[in-house]
Amino acid sequence: MKQKILVIDDDIDLCVLIKKYLQTEGYAVTIKHNGADGLTESLATSYQLVVLDVMLPQKNGFDVLTDLRKTSSVPVLMLTAKDSEIDKVLGLRLGADDYLTKPFSMNEFVARVQSLIRRYTSFGGENVAEAVSMLTFDNLSITPDTREVLVYGVPVELTAKEFDLLYFLAKNNGKVFTKKQIYHAVWKDEYAFDDNNIMVHIRRLRKKIEPNPEQPQFIQTVWGVGYKFDGRNSI
Repeated sequence: MKQKILVIDDDIDLCVLIKKYLQTEGYAVTIKHNGADGLTESLATSYQLVVLDVMLPQKNGFDVLTDLRKTSSVPVLMLTAKDSEIDKVLGLRLGADDYLTKPFSMNEFVARVQSLIRRYTSFGGENVAEAVSMLTFDNLSITPDTREVLVYGVPVELTAKEFDLLYFLAKNNGKVFTKKQIYHAVWKDEYAFDDNNIMVHIRRLRKKIEPNPEQPQFIQTVWGVGYKFDGRNSI
């Protein structure tokens, strides 16, 4: 069965080009040209990826993303015509997994798409044969094969990238990683000193899994080095 991608963008010529390239790679592609229709479609059908433009008629991309993240953890690749750090950080804070600034090369676009879908469908970046059983740390449990996270027994909705990041750190309990090492392992890309990307995801994760995000129990900062997962009360 073909993996399905939803593209929400009002640039008709770009959508035609995107659809052509993605279909060549074997994906099934649906196009919507405004935010309202895009959100409705994304909630009605199961997709492996949503490509979402920021500047959209009827409902902008940030609002679509906010509503989508209330019920879905599908990977979202945001497109923006603005080379603005604020837009990128806002998108990440709202739950985007990656972003591209227009104009972009189609080769890079396809590579980003493939990377996001691969991570979403491969158990947090691991092969099926390498998947492990549930990880349990005090009030936190992580199940790789279902990508389920429970805090005090209550399911927590994580984006694909948030889960990948949490799983990578948790399965390496106690090990300290630099930002570069984390970026290579989770983003599967060259690290370009984009501290904001990792920091935003760490901040979002802490809000979702930590009893007190201001004094994190699990995801700890190792000043001058990077981050580590502290699961000393693991079962």
